[in-house]
Amino acid sequence: QVQLVESGGGLVQPGGSLRLSCVASGLTFSMYSMSWFRQAPGKERDFVAAISRTFGGTYYADSVKGRFTISRDNAKNTVYLQMNSLKPEDTAVYYCAATRLRRGSSRSDEYDSWGQGTQVTVSS
Repeated sequence: QVQLVESGGGLVQPGGSLRLSCVASGLTFSMYSMSWFRQAPGKERDFVAAISRTFGGTYYADSVKGRFTISRDNAKNTVYLQMNSLKPEDTAVYYCAATRLRRGSSRSDEYDSWGQGTQVTVSS
């Protein structure tokens, strides 16, 4: 079965950086668009960034545009989220997700598979 495993979360000071990784198994990775979502305590799960399965087009939520970068390595079945200039409001559990759509989507209900999440805490 499909398995997505995130890593790289942790505690970082405001203005710092983290790189999240998500390793996929049980699927033909290059046939899936991949995304990152996040969920803060008491809030809904929000779209963060997506990378398409065709041509690697990328899409970002306005709140992270210019600070976060999504990328993928199909040879390693891995999607990354480089997070720079982190703010306290970026604190959340970050999830990666996979969809067969040609392009990523900001709608969580269009994703077939989800990871277990990794905690990111931005605090001084």
